[in-house]
Amino acid sequence: MKKREPISHIMTKTVVTVNQNDDLTKVVEKLKSNSIRHLPVVNGKKVVGIISRTDINRLTFGALFDGQEGSDEAILQMLTIPQVMTAKPKTVSSDSIIRDLAEIFSKEEFHALPVVDNDELKGIVTTTDVIKYFLEQYD
Repeated sequence: MKKREPISHIMTKTVVTVNQNDDLTKVVEKLKSNSIRHLPVVNGKKVVGIISRTDINRLTFGALFDGQEGSDEAILQMLTIPQVMTAKPKTVSSDSIIRDLAEIFSKEEFHALPVVDNDELKGIVTTTDVIKYFLEQYD
């Protein structure tokens, strides 16, 4: 096993983001159309938050009750991204070590971290990326 492998080898480099001034319906559209679970929230190139599918699911009823889609839309229109996102998320740099990242994920309650170098978003890394990496070590 490569002991000092950097995160840059497993992170997603082409990151789908939302602007902090976008509305929550745009978040839902991007999560669905890209089949992803986490979106960094940016102001220019700076990461100001992260929003997840779980954050949205906590607000909406459509998945639980038939005929509730209209109420979901109303909720999404009432709230803003800054009200729902995790502000000032923990970030990692692209040269951080995968093992260190695995430790962070095992101790914290989040499943994705923005990868930031020099205050600029460079990627995103998830628990799934780490698991896939470790599984490859057994091949």
